[in-house]
Amino acid sequence: MADGTSRTPIVTEDAADRLYIIDARNGVERRLLLDWVHATSSDNEPQWASLAIEDDDHALPLDMLRARLDGSPSRQVVPLRVAWRIPGFERDRALKFRHILFGDPRHPGPLRSRLILLRDRRRAQILVGEAATLDALRDRFCRQTGGGDGEGTDSPEFAGFVARQAGLALDVAERGIRGTRYKVPRFVADGLRTSPKFRAALAELSEATGRPVADLFREARPLMKEVIARPSALFLDLRARLDRMMFGGYAPEMEVDAAELARLRNILREHPTAILFTHKTYIDGATPSRLTYENDLPMLHSFGGANLDFAVMGEFFRRSGMIFIRRSFQDQPVYKLVLRHYIAWLLAKRFPLSWAFEGTRSRLGKLMPPKYGLMKYVLDAAHATGTKDVHFVPFVTSFDLIRDVEEYAAEQTGRNKKPESLSWFLGYMKSLKAPSGRIRLDIGNPVVIGEAPGPDDKRALETIAFAVAVEANRVTPLTVTSVMCLILLGMAPRGATSAELLGAIGAVTDWARARDIRLSSELESGDDGALSATVDTLVESGLLTRYEAGSENVYSIDPAKHPMASYYRNIIAHHFLDRAMIELAFFELRDGDSGDATAAFWAKIDRLRDLFKFEFFYPPRDEHRAAIEAELARIDPVWDRRLASGDRGIAQLLRRCQPVVGHAILLPFAEAYSVVAGQLARAKPGDVVDEQALLDAALAEGRQAYLLRRISSEAAIGKLLFANGLSLMRHMGLTDEATPVNLAARRALLMELRGLANVMETMRLSTVALADRLPGSGG
Repeated sequence: MADGTSRTPIVTEDAADRLYIIDARNGVERRLLLDWVHATSSDNEPQWASLAIEDDDHALPLDMLRARLDGSPSRQVVPLRVAWRIPGFERDRALKFRHILFGDPRHPGPLRSRLILLRDRRRAQILVGEAATLDALRDRFCRQTGGGDGEGTDSPEFAGFVARQAGLALDVAERGIRGTRYKVPRFVADGLRTSPKFRAALAELSEATGRPVADLFREARPLMKEVIARPSALFLDLRARLDRMMFGGYAPEMEVDAAELARLRNILREHPTAILFTHKTYIDGATPSRLTYENDLPMLHSFGGANLDFAVMGEFFRRSGMIFIRRSFQDQPVYKLVLRHYIAWLLAKRFPLSWAFEGTRSRLGKLMPPKYGLMKYVLDAAHATGTKDVHFVPFVTSFDLIRDVEEYAAEQTGRNKKPESLSWFLGYMKSLKAPSGRIRLDIGNPVVIGEAPGPDDKRALETIAFAVAVEANRVTPLTVTSVMCLILLGMAPRGATSAELLGAIGAVTDWARARDIRLSSELESGDDGALSATVDTLVESGLLTRYEAGSENVYSIDPAKHPMASYYRNIIAHHFLDRAMIELAFFELRDGDSGDATAAFWAKIDRLRDLFKFEFFYPPRDEHRAAIEAELARIDPVWDRRLASGDRGIAQLLRRCQPVVGHAILLPFAEAYSVVAGQLARAKPGDVVDEQALLDAALAEGRQAYLLRRISSEAAIGKLLFANGLSLMRHMGLTDEATPVNLAARRALLMELRGLANVMETMRLSTVALADRLPGSGG
């Protein structure tokens, strides 16, 4: 039936002994199927058993089936079902409001079935599932369940197993006419309860806790109901419609590379897979599910926090494939066991998983450090069950505009986050209708785990997560929004004319092409019309301002919007990080008496790496140095000789770096850290750091520093920036009880950070001075 072997067709002339399992939801379907059996069978009195094989936590009436499973080993078991066809529905998947009221049209009730048959009997299609002999089914039962309850193939458990196998075989046949998008897991709880590995795990837990196995089974049953998603075709269609509504303000088509999509299709078909998406907004979790649905790929099981399991929406998402996870369950061994084996079951059956590997939405735009919880459970499940070649596929969604960014900016200034609720959800959905540009999807190369590491191998887990993060960063493209925010923030408070902006965009995209960095379609094609349309959207949203009263249009970013613009800039900051470090080191060398300029250069690179280690992902030092050298070679093939020659060579290198971007990348971090260092430096000997109080005070001090222009932009005022700065200073040992020694070290760090900020202000001025000489300038 459903063991993956090739299907044996039913030949009506063959007089072989058969048992038909009729999957009928009502009398109308039963009559149709029995008519077909009598019309096609050569046996005057064919053997059959009728069941409504539903995937629910209820006992099937198995007496008739059980009585007919005592035939000869060669008896063929043939599953049958009626598939109801709806004209145009499979093509357009045009779900209507009436379908929600009256039920899935693919599963009509008795009255609707009769009405359909009166109009067109051809809409009732007989499905014949893959047949299997009783002998093969008994072998499969023993192999998959270890003999089940110990009573062998004469037990009710065997009859239930045969019914489930029939249902699975019919599901496979039905997907042939409906599509792979409707492949949903069936009989998961039964599969877990009858699994030898699950039973063995419960027995081990019983020994460890001293609790009877029967008690653990009773505790596991409601936990299965809580954890296991119950997707169905109707709710997958509803979810797809909701996804389209979520993206109502964006262009109808999402951009995705055809070759990457074909590769993903093959991975999902051949390997246990998890799609790990970067998390910028509430709706980026919907882009993988929308992609798979619209391209007839297997549905994704996504993970969500239990806080999202509220009111009607919780049940809706559970029925469309979401697995709700408790926030904390360290002291709940049965819950952990159920979750682990459920994940293993999904992997083994090739049902792909999906989650945000950063854990929560990035409030700064940059990729956040990965959270290991779900990845650990997936790897632990693979390790425990021997599942090999798990593929972790990084998935990056890029939006021209993200509606959450204004909320993030407000949160960073200290405003509390609004709790999720149904009214909140409806309001959020309404906000998504505003024009927001395009969506682009980038699918990274999979990180393949041949054999999952053991549960205690923390280093392996971190290495895998780091590899996923690096690949996600690699495939993150430059977009019009991110590049314009990078350029205009780098020139602020000065704006840029259209010609200057086009020249700067051209310089950045040429730089990116030389480094094989991905570009959005507008940037890659250089299509002025597409570029202008995106810019118009950004202006209409208020992110950019456009002054049109003069002889030339001038674009700028209002200072109040700098925190929002910095979010988009930070999305691509990692692509420019090595360049930013090089530029900053050159400017520092230009203004100082460095002696051995080469040694001083590498010392400054190492120092910058250490200062911003809590903001960016770095490769090992040797690899990072090689990457820096490669970037230097692109700037100037003889960079090493120029650098060794001292001041004159450094000046030549700086000219080749124009326009510089380092200040636009690193200045907000240096300024934010200086606010925290200033707080620490003002302490008195004996003072103890209250970290929460310090972070709260930093918001007020940051605002004061901005008003006094000690920091250049409100983009440097934010709770996460201050928290990362405090983490750095804790790492440096500067948050211990204040002493004369560490107070001096705090003041030294404060001076260093302010010095870096001053150097970057010089960099900004050099960029502004160059603006009218950029390619395309009208100056």
